[in-house]
Amino acid sequence: MKAQVDMAMPGHGETWFGKTERWLASIPQSLPLLALRIALAVPFYKSGMTKWDGLLQLSGGAEFLFTSEFKLHILGQQYPYPFPYLAAYSAGIAEIVLPILLVLGLFTRFAALGLLLMTAVIQITVPEGWANFHLPWASMALTLVVFGGGRIAVDTLMRRIGGF
Repeated sequence: MKAQVDMAMPGHGETWFGKTERWLASIPQSLPLLALRIALAVPFYKSGMTKWDGLLQLSGGAEFLFTSEFKLHILGQQYPYPFPYLAAYSAGIAEIVLPILLVLGLFTRFAALGLLLMTAVIQITVPEGWANFHLPWASMALTLVVFGGGRIAVDTLMRRIGGF
């Protein structure tokens, strides 16, 4: 026989646990998806802003990092970035454009996939950041790839008006 813990409040038929769980389950999925979009966008956008000194003018710091400091850590070896200027420009553009798309909820799954791939490259560049940064970023990005941006997104509006 199963033992049940009676958490019912005196004089009420439903437990406080059940009521609380129902209330939490009633939160629209779009709200946490919006929060995830913003939470993932902020660190990438802030990083992207540090890579530029003007319109498509790569900052000296970004040039230095990609040409001298950043290394790919693969199978216990360190390798310089191939095409470091192309990598720096690509990362700088992606870190501005993809977060904006995420916040808007425009092409959400593709923007999140782009940030997931960037996170993988960042992981092999800075392997010690996996627990505090890369794992949460990858988890947020993967969630958005799977579930999309939710109802509070331009994607949803475009589907409703037949855009895609």
